[in-house]
Amino acid sequence: MVKFKIAKEDLFKKGKEALYFAENKMPVTGKVIRERFKKEKPLESIIIAGCLHVTKETGILARTLKAGGAKVILCGSNPLSTQDDVAAALVKEGINVFAWYGSNNDEFYWCIRECLKFKPNILIDDGADLIYTAHKEFPELITNGTIIGCQEETTTGVKRFEAMEKTGHLKVPLFPVNDARCKNQFDNELGTGQGIVSAIYGMHVLFAGKTVIIAGYGHCSSGMALKARGLGAIVIVTEIDPIKALQARFAGFQVVPIAKALPNADIILTATGCKDVIQPTKEIFESLKDGVILGNLGHFNVEIPTEELYKFAKKINPIRSNVEELVFPSGKRVYLLAEGRLANLILSEGHPSEVMDMSFSLQCLMSEYIVKNKDFLSPSMIKVPEEIDNEVGRLKLDSMGIEIDKLTEDQIKYINDPGSGT
Repeated sequence: MVKFKIAKEDLFKKGKEALYFAENKMPVTGKVIRERFKKEKPLESIIIAGCLHVTKETGILARTLKAGGAKVILCGSNPLSTQDDVAAALVKEGINVFAWYGSNNDEFYWCIRECLKFKPNILIDDGADLIYTAHKEFPELITNGTIIGCQEETTTGVKRFEAMEKTGHLKVPLFPVNDARCKNQFDNELGTGQGIVSAIYGMHVLFAGKTVIIAGYGHCSSGMALKARGLGAIVIVTEIDPIKALQARFAGFQVVPIAKALPNADIILTATGCKDVIQPTKEIFESLKDGVILGNLGHFNVEIPTEELYKFAKKINPIRSNVEELVFPSGKRVYLLAEGRLANLILSEGHPSEVMDMSFSLQCLMSEYIVKNKDFLSPSMIKVPEEIDNEVGRLKLDSMGIEIDKLTEDQIKYINDPGSGT
């Protein structure tokens, strides 16, 4: 029996259309791996809970895990990213879903707890809330061996688990799928990079000639900087890491401390994984340019100090879907996208299906890997095996009809022979 709590069950027809569209763009997850999973059933009797953005792309992942024999339960990893029509369609297909657009904080964690009540064997997380809650509120699932392995697919979540491991609080085998090349070089860089169009969708704004601040120069932010420049913007990068700052400079971007850059910025986009990228002070707020657009593409709504901005504003005007005009005491106007949450998910449906195909192919193959190797996994951060990362890349190339070279036996011998020299 399917258990669920969603916005509206009668949205399922529209959700089916969205899933159809995504599946055509995700041949590795939706066809190649699924067809093998249907035959081999590598996830038979396994319960998988995912705290993910409940989008059409996540729906394709859920379908494939189910085809592999798993019982699948989903909850949303962001209160504003759930596509209610997709949630309804997945329920019709036998996926347990606890997610709806616009849930509050209490409802958000209620949904996570409902997932954990299924006593899942594998947890797939986006931001670490599901796995952290399992440690805090359902420790018996860890101590009695119910949970055999976990996956994390976003940079913010990986940072949280690194902190847990450092302090000895990580009690499960944890695979940072986010760090696999097929994830961070495509989903993060290209997907988040293209996510800057959320600012265009939100404000119908022309990037050409605008001064755009990109906070950070990691995989996600570097893609944003590249896309903004491609749209004709004057791009300023802010960083705390000296090496990343050098990379940004040598890539041709201006590198300036954010407090100095703010007064001239027309658009400010963040994706750092840290809080208060814009410092929450009256002086900083007043330094912002009249009409500036603020958008966050990092996981949590703390990079832009949303709460403090709301308190500082004398008036808040909703001007279109997921865009608010904040009027400061001075009369200056600031436009906030998506309440400071993931603008790329909330205003423009998230990352393109083509790149999510690789991320979710990794999730499928890593779920299979966890089941096969459960007796040999220890509580720690464990790198995604290179052969699985490469296999996803190969399958994606095959689906695109692209061939690449292979090393000859002589070449393999040469690169593995330390005696080969001048």
